[in-house]
Amino acid sequence: MSAISYTDAPVRVRDDLVASHRRAWERLARPGTWWSGSERVAMAAEVRNAAGCPFCRERKAALSPHVVSGSHASLGALSDAAVEVIHQVTADPARVSKAWFEKCQAGGLSDAHYVEMIGVIVTVVSIDSFCRGIGVPAPPLPAPEPGEPTRRRPSAARPERAWVPMIPASDARGEEADLWARSRTGNVIRALSLVPDEVRGLKDLSATHYLSMDEMMDLRRGKGTLNRSQVELIAGRVSALNECFY
Repeated sequence: MSAISYTDAPVRVRDDLVASHRRAWERLARPGTWWSGSERVAMAAEVRNAAGCPFCRERKAALSPHVVSGSHASLGALSDAAVEVIHQVTADPARVSKAWFEKCQAGGLSDAHYVEMIGVIVTVVSIDSFCRGIGVPAPPLPAPEPGEPTRRRPSAARPERAWVPMIPASDARGEEADLWARSRTGNVIRALSLVPDEVRGLKDLSATHYLSMDEMMDLRRGKGTLNRSQVELIAGRVSALNECFY
C-alpha cells in the first residue's frame, strides 16, 4: 500500500492526482524492464541526493560542466555511470548532450537501461516538485518489491532522430498497441518507448499533472478551472524553470 497522502496539505488535492501518485510509487517499487525494484528505489533515492551534491553545484556554475573534475557525492548503491546520469539530468538537464550520453553508454549503461532510468527520474522529480509546490514533505520512498526485470526489448523500436531507438507513432502494435491511439503521440512521449512501461507511467502522470494525449490534441480543452491558454502558460513557465532543452 502506498504511503502517499495529502490529507494534511494546506490546499485540497484532487482525488485523481492522489491516485496517480500512488500508482507511480507502486510502479517505482516493482521490478522494471531492465532494473530490479531495489535498483529503481535506489535510483529514486539518488535523485533526491543529487540536490545536495557539491560537484553538481560546481559543474552547474561552470561555463561547461565538462571542464570541472571531481566526483559526485553519491549514496554508493549504483554504478558511477548511473550516478552520473541521475545527477546530470536532475541538476543540470539543459546541458546533456549526445557525446555525454555516448560516454555514459561506454561506462556500462545500455540504451534501454538509460531510458528506464530517465522514467524513474521524471517520476520522482514530478512528485517531489508537486509536494514542494503545495507545501508538504515529499513522501517516503516505497519498499522495493522482489523479482527480476523482464528484459523485454520491443521489436518495433528502431533508430530515428533521437539518441535512443523509438517505436514509430504508426507502429505501436501487439503488446505495445496501447501506447498511443490513432497513431498520434508526441516525440517527448515516444522518447521513452524503448521501455514501454515508462511510456505508460509518464502518460499516467501527465494526464493528471497536465493533459492526456487526447486532451492535448484538442486545443479547446483546458484542465479543471483553467482554460487552454492558462494551462499552456503555466506549462511553458514550468518547462523554462526546469531548463527543459526539448
